[in-house]
Amino acid sequence: MTKKVGQSLFTRMAMAVAKAAGKPATFMVAVLIVIVWAASGPLFGFGDTWQLVINTGTTIVTFLMVFLIQNTQNRDTEAMQIKLDELIHAIKEANNSLLDLEELDEKELDSIRKTYLQHAADARNESRSGGRL
Repeated sequence: MTKKVGQSLFTRMAMAVAKAAGKPATFMVAVLIVIVWAASGPLFGFGDTWQLVINTGTTIVTFLMVFLIQNTQNRDTEAMQIKLDELIHAIKEANNSLLDLEELDEKELDSIRKTYLQHAADARNESRSGGRL
């Protein structure tokens, strides 16, 4: 992966790990680790330490992946929001007041949503009455 201007080390690392984590080979490595762990059970007498190894390992990986996934999701959502904002901005007839909806509180969003639900209902009613002519 080539370094892009302005990307932090964490961003580059998060992107690389997220990309690798989603590959079938990574899944197969995880399955192999579990198989090796399970097969080693008789060797260690299925003891507490044997169980602790897999429990600790999976807990640590899960804990770190939660933050990695959240970082990736935040970045993807932000990029998509910017792209949508550009589309809204580029269309002359678009309502530019919608550009920062993600910054509004829930009551304001609900109010705007009701307006658009009404627009949709009106359009359906218009379409139905227009089809009967």
